[in-house]
Amino acid sequence: MPRNQFQRMVFAFITVVITVHTYVFYSLYVVNGATLMQVTGQSSVLKAVDAMGGVYMCGRNVPIWAVVLVEFVLAFTLENVMGSPCSFKLACKIFTPGKDHPVLFETAIICATAGLMCPAMSFIAAFLYYPYYAGFDIFTLLANFLKLVCYNFPFAVLSQLFFIQPFVRKVFGLLFAKDIKKRSEEKNKEAII
Repeated sequence: MPRNQFQRMVFAFITVVITVHTYVFYSLYVVNGATLMQVTGQSSVLKAVDAMGGVYMCGRNVPIWAVVLVEFVLAFTLENVMGSPCSFKLACKIFTPGKDHPVLFETAIICATAGLMCPAMSFIAAFLYYPYYAGFDIFTLLANFLKLVCYNFPFAVLSQLFFIQPFVRKVFGLLFAKDIKKRSEEKNKEAII
């Protein structure tokens, strides 16, 4: 849907804002929630995080907003540098934009993006959330990376396909309705001629 660099940046911004919040929630509540509550003896995940003094990141406990901010900056940068350009190129190797059905092409882009971004962000997260208090070990880092990929990849593909991207495309369509309408009219004029 985005046709120029500004629109690509807006599309990536909306996607990353929703995705980062979703993944922080998923990581804290679904993946680690029971452990956090058990360790602190609290009755909810949020109370457990408060009791710990924040979320463990880079060898210290930081507030949840800091986790979201750090992950947003990293994900937004990675999405614009690697995720979007590479996923489009990968999708173009299988489908032809304009020739193949748009849903197939968009699905290929979403799957390629998840396939690239999930391992990359999981590797970054393995560094951010590494248990530095125990000393650094490359095998522990790799084990944490593989564990994160196993937890995150199914969630990444399913959430992007069925929730995040449809919502982002709807919001993007509302924000750029005039431009989309103008492009559609120009395309119809070309088809008539």
